[in-house]
Amino acid sequence: MIRQRVLKPRVFEWLGVLTAIIYSLLVALNIGAEFIGFTLLFISSGLIGIWAYLGKHKGILFLQFFYASAGIIGMIRWF
Repeated sequence: MIRQRVLKPRVFEWLGVLTAIIYSLLVALNIGAEFIGFTLLFISSGLIGIWAYLGKHKGILFLQFFYASAGIIGMIRWF
């Protein structure tokens, strides 16, 4: 029972980290995949935001709102 509670937030944390890493690489490589990259940034901010909410990490949760905003702005500008 306890293991399930620990595992669920970790899934959000690590999926968010992986999507952020892929986002960073896609934008840095400048290969024309910026829209996909900003979409991944938006998804990453949501996943890490869920993790932060579940773990009561208020500062990280607040930061994710800005990352989500940057993702939306990036998607709009590159579309």
